[in-house]
Amino acid sequence: MSDKDSKETTDRKPSTMDEITGVGTSWGRAMLVPVLALFTALVCGALIIAVSDLDLLSLWKSDPGLAASGTWSKISGAYAAMFRGAFGDLQGWSETLTLAAPLILAGLSVAVGFKAGLFNIGAEGQMVIGGLTAVIIGFSFDLPAIIHVPLSILGGFVGGFIWGAIPGLLRAKTGAHEVITTIMLNFVALNLLTYLLKSSAIQQPGRDDARSKLIQESARLPRLLSFMDDPRLRVHLGILIALVAAGVVYWMLFKTTLGFEIRAVGANPDASRYAGMNVLWLYVAAMGIAGGLAGLAGVNPTLGLQYRATPGFSAAIGFDAIALALLGRSHPLGVVFAGILFGALRSGGQEMQAATGISIDLVLVVGALIVIFIAAPALIRSIYRVKTDDVSVSITKGIA
Repeated sequence: MSDKDSKETTDRKPSTMDEITGVGTSWGRAMLVPVLALFTALVCGALIIAVSDLDLLSLWKSDPGLAASGTWSKISGAYAAMFRGAFGDLQGWSETLTLAAPLILAGLSVAVGFKAGLFNIGAEGQMVIGGLTAVIIGFSFDLPAIIHVPLSILGGFVGGFIWGAIPGLLRAKTGAHEVITTIMLNFVALNLLTYLLKSSAIQQPGRDDARSKLIQESARLPRLLSFMDDPRLRVHLGILIALVAAGVVYWMLFKTTLGFEIRAVGANPDASRYAGMNVLWLYVAAMGIAGGLAGLAGVNPTLGLQYRATPGFSAAIGFDAIALALLGRSHPLGVVFAGILFGALRSGGQEMQAATGISIDLVLVVGALIVIFIAAPALIRSIYRVKTDDVSVSITKGIA
């Protein structure tokens, strides 16, 4: 590579995806936009709560003081109930962590793809295949729990790995864009799940609907607070799997040769190829690892909560994973915090609905607003007058 080419590469401006994922910036600067996006989304959510109460709106003409007091009371009560439902007691923490576990794993799946310069929209399908594989192993064998649980978890990872490696291989060998192939494989996985759940080998005996056999008790993820004998405390081994997976992904990305090469390919595949890296194999490896992580996300609801596979057991978490990876700036630690945040929104939303009567759909609105504002970093910087350094992005922007 000539000096001129090198200078042009190192002096190029960050792309839109670089700005969204925080590539090439410091940790503090990378997290500034997500924090401000969250704050802005909560403010917009407060405005929606205010205008959704027609009785309070009518008071603004006759008694603005009472209307303002009532509006503030409704907004503060709603967010207080949400926080209380997510973190107010042990049950809230348990539910938040239970919901956060598959979100973290699915978010890590998309984040690994981002690091390799790939857009993995197939986490939903990979999650379905991984969860189904874990269930099949869970009801097919009668083994001691110390063997059965790890074997079922490994099966979920392998199932997702294979499903994720397929679009990686297609990208490497044929140039087929992973966005298209992963979207199509989502539909294949979802329909394959429905078909297999009605097959005699998998369907629960005596049932006409699509529902798998129950897994053996020896394959179920143990609940972490079972000693308290409270069925409401559902948090299970899945949250520890998610945290360990985040640690392993961090170590793999930033402490190993494989991780260095994945980030190098994500930064500049042409330069990586020139440096002697096997770009084709790295695409397959990155998508396979991403698929395996999504497969582990599918293990959480099947082995930890439902103990079977049913249509929709993934609960569209694979699509939420894109927002999680963006919110966490594609960093494992950031994804963990983003997963806990989304888990808290879902857990707290239930309490908010019960305490104030506000629809839980508002939580979905807040989540959507977070994604919108994160996807428009220039808008957030403009609103809050955040200054940006006029610095060039290095050719190793994905490696730093």
